[in-house]
Amino acid sequence: MQGSSTTAETKRFSDWIETAADAIDRGEEPASNILPQLAAAGYPAIGVPAAFGGSGGDVVNAVNAIADVASHSLASAFVLWSQRAYIQFLLDSSNQGLRERLLPNLLAGRLAGATGLSNAMKFLGGLEPLQISATGSDTLTLNGKMPWVTNLRPEGFHVAGAVDHEDGRVLVVSFAHDDPGLTRTEDLALMGMRSANTAALAINNVRISNDRIISTNAREWLPKSRPAFAGLQCGMSIGLAKRALTEAKACAGAGRGVLGEPLAQLSRQLDDAHARLAAGLRSQAFVTDASPLFELRIKLADIVAQAVQLELQASGGRAYLEEPGRAFARRWREAAFIPIITPSIVQLRTALQQRWNAA
Repeated sequence: MQGSSTTAETKRFSDWIETAADAIDRGEEPASNILPQLAAAGYPAIGVPAAFGGSGGDVVNAVNAIADVASHSLASAFVLWSQRAYIQFLLDSSNQGLRERLLPNLLAGRLAGATGLSNAMKFLGGLEPLQISATGSDTLTLNGKMPWVTNLRPEGFHVAGAVDHEDGRVLVVSFAHDDPGLTRTEDLALMGMRSANTAALAINNVRISNDRIISTNAREWLPKSRPAFAGLQCGMSIGLAKRALTEAKACAGAGRGVLGEPLAQLSRQLDDAHARLAAGLRSQAFVTDASPLFELRIKLADIVAQAVQLELQASGGRAYLEEPGRAFARRWREAAFIPIITPSIVQLRTALQQRWNAA
């Protein structure tokens, strides 16, 4: 099926993730299991052209895939977002050689893809300077840091980073896990995200050749890649909100009929935001004006918060009983994570305010 995994693959993955979701939340499920499971179900290939080894479709199909995974486990969706965003960077790059070398292993889940471009997206919005510097021409020497990166699998990863070159250019390059001078910390002790291989990277005199440059002009390339980067993030909110609303509707029986209209209204808002996101991504409207995309990301975060609140109200006291309430407690923590995914909701609001002030 174009732009999706097969029904059998999806069913097998859904069964596994429903069982494993709580262990993933607590860090008890090995992080090394998540990407192979996602790849076996075909998720990283969704929205990747068949000519490049994918299952076809477009970035909207990839958003929907992330939403599907997020309805079960946000940590797993976070891993998929990182993998799929890095794949999208290669698809958007003119570096055919790098794409051909890495893409087969990325699609198969043998290699992890990570995006260290949150700093670059904030740089693009005038929110912070770049944190990596570069010198040299044929071979680049790089120094700096990436304080928070997901999907840094010890088994092997590539991570995209924006670097400030001494000649004034801003480049996007791909670091590899085995680059001398690249040091990965232990996984960060994140609440609910401990199986996502999230860590920090220190970059000390890392030397890479030009064949690992994703873009030689990040100031032009980043605005074109930003819609997919942020749009794929929105998939996490969509999936989590849909699951919370589904659970709330299932619980809103006798004595809780008053929740019917708020649930229906919020479901309509979610469907509308999802449709506007898909339309903007497919029309390329967010390339020339990112403000509506930022507003959608903010709106979806608000919908998630309202959805889990409605799930709590519909569930009542059972949400606080450890066994039946365990999944709700996980979604509550996941919802709290949505606003701080970089660029955070505060950073997006700041960027929008700066645009309004400049208008």
